[in-house]
Amino acid sequence: MMYGYYDGFIGHSFLGGFFMILFWTAVVFLIVWLMRSNTTSHSNHEHKGNTALDILKERYAKGEIDKKEFEEKKKDLG
Repeated sequence: MMYGYYDGFIGHSFLGGFFMILFWTAVVFLIVWLMRSNTTSHSNHEHKGNTALDILKERYAKGEIDKKEFEEKKKDLG
């Protein structure tokens, strides 16, 4: 049996192979992108949520501010 370029083994395998490579490249790219965006947003959220209060607690622990000032600033932070 002879196969032609368009309706046989050669034509379909080339096109199918190209789309298979394109598909797996997109899958790998999507997985890497999701992992990076998840890690970045998670670390930024933790960092922003605790930074001001942590600094305030450190200043109070070092004796730089008294209890009254600590409580006022803590209220201001919300």
